[in-house]
Amino acid sequence: MATAPEVASEQDLHGLDEAAATATAPRAPNVRMLISLEDDVQERLMNRQIEADNDVDSALGDDDACPNDDDANEQLDIGHHIYLMLLDNKLFLAPIGPDPLKVLDIGTGTGIWAIDFADQYPSALVIGTDLSPIQPTYVPPNLQFEIDDAASEWTFPKNSFDFIHVRGLFGSLRDWPAFYRQVYDHLKPGGYYEQLECSVCCHADDDSTPEGSPLRRWGQLFTLAGERMGKPTDVLDRQRQWLVDGGFEGVVEERFKMPTGLWPSAKTERGRKMKEIGKWRLAEVETGAEGWALALMTRVLGMTYAEVQAFLVEMRKAWRDKRVHGYTPVSVVYGRKPMR
Repeated sequence: MATAPEVASEQDLHGLDEAAATATAPRAPNVRMLISLEDDVQERLMNRQIEADNDVDSALGDDDACPNDDDANEQLDIGHHIYLMLLDNKLFLAPIGPDPLKVLDIGTGTGIWAIDFADQYPSALVIGTDLSPIQPTYVPPNLQFEIDDAASEWTFPKNSFDFIHVRGLFGSLRDWPAFYRQVYDHLKPGGYYEQLECSVCCHADDDSTPEGSPLRRWGQLFTLAGERMGKPTDVLDRQRQWLVDGGFEGVVEERFKMPTGLWPSAKTERGRKMKEIGKWRLAEVETGAEGWALALMTRVLGMTYAEVQAFLVEMRKAWRDKRVHGYTPVSVVYGRKPMR
């Protein structure tokens, strides 16, 4: 088996430096433009008058940290647009070849990645699976959605997929090595697996997110919640080694910085790209933050509804503050099942 490369250092991250390669312009997003982020968020908060317990239960299943209401679905589509920009308008990085025949998208969410892939590869059969039936009805003819639990025993034939794709499953699974064993077993020999994950922690290359700041506490709280549930949130830092340990060969990891807010400089083309990503990332976190935080911080961490809302006010101020140079690390890792 080929030796896997070392995990990229902080200096190797595809970041905000001026010397980074020029990116191609991404296509228009598949979501409505948010004209006034601040007014939109404040209106949602003012109109939300339901009790805390009902609010939590309406957004979540019994054992799922991810809401599936309208805001959450919109946030997923915004996130898809951000990742397209981050990956220079690419749906994936693995060298899968021009003619994949059967592709699986696990945790497909709104199905937007699977829809785009099916459009790009019309000869491939694309299957998107998720716990929630939130996908659209009208989709490409070579795409089908199925309700399925990736943590349970898979019912697909083994050695049947050319490409298996995952994005954003951190905090969703208890036994990741078992999950990777199923991925391995269901790939054809020579097939590729790719996973994109982001950190729950906000970083900065300066001192603008010090210990005790809202952005620093955000990552600490989500990490603690994941530990208490037995569902790790630090998948970003472990997925490369999990693939290596799982028998995949030619494992490659690429890391990126995803800024939040309008703080990046727009003096260069690369800077303008980062500023655009920061704008959309701000839209994503302000759309999704309440859904992400509410259940975990009340159910798991024991905070009150009022305490969570007060903390979210602090978070929104920090995200919008141009003096705070925060970004989220993103990792894309892929590997191949050996031909043997």
